[in-house]
Amino acid sequence: MLTKPELEQFDRHLIMEGFTEEHQSKLKEAKVLVIGAGGLGSPVLLYLAAAGIGSIGIVEFDTVSLSNLNRQVLYTHSDVGKSKAKLAGKIVRNVNPYCEINVLEEKWEDKERALNIAKNYEIIVDCTDNYSSRLLTDLISRELCIPFVYGAIYNYEGQVSVFNYKGCRGYRDFIKEEPEKRQKQVGVLGPLPGIIGSIQAVEVIKIVSGTGEVLADKMLICSVKYNRYQVLEL
Repeated sequence: MLTKPELEQFDRHLIMEGFTEEHQSKLKEAKVLVIGAGGLGSPVLLYLAAAGIGSIGIVEFDTVSLSNLNRQVLYTHSDVGKSKAKLAGKIVRNVNPYCEINVLEEKWEDKERALNIAKNYEIIVDCTDNYSSRLLTDLISRELCIPFVYGAIYNYEGQVSVFNYKGCRGYRDFIKEEPEKRQKQVGVLGPLPGIIGSIQAVEVIKIVSGTGEVLADKMLICSVKYNRYQVLEL
């Protein structure tokens, strides 16, 4: 049941054709776990909270550095050296005071710990930037039978998909071996994670509310350099 202030805050959802108070109530009841509060995590967290997701878990161990600020829009110069998880939690609470936030300052690397965290949620959004974290997310997603919303960025390009949703295949089914490790940091155009993270947030909203077509067994690929967007069947 939505309160009067909630009805006012989410009014622009409720006047959309095909999106009702029942759909918004599903968002309010949803529990979403976000792994990473960096470039992808910033828009994901902001838009999930703004959309009315009722409970959000944030797993992040890192602190803010100056080199983060071209793309990690949750943070400012005055935040350098501070905990990303704590800052993200505070900002998200201000965006949506009706949202329950659980901040976890730790690495996403131990299977038993990850299972213990994720069992309290119904969707995992992976906003990390490394292969091993995504593999762990996929494993946890499979074992708990909850969807895994995937996003990745590289230079001018990004990808979004949904794995382990209603019997569709998982991340591990398409990644047969570990990619070669790069010797230097990967570059990324600042606005790109805003685009990809926003699409990840949209996929979460569609899964929870039951509206639209989910990117299950599909991969959205975006090249902002050449203005190319395509959806591939996996």
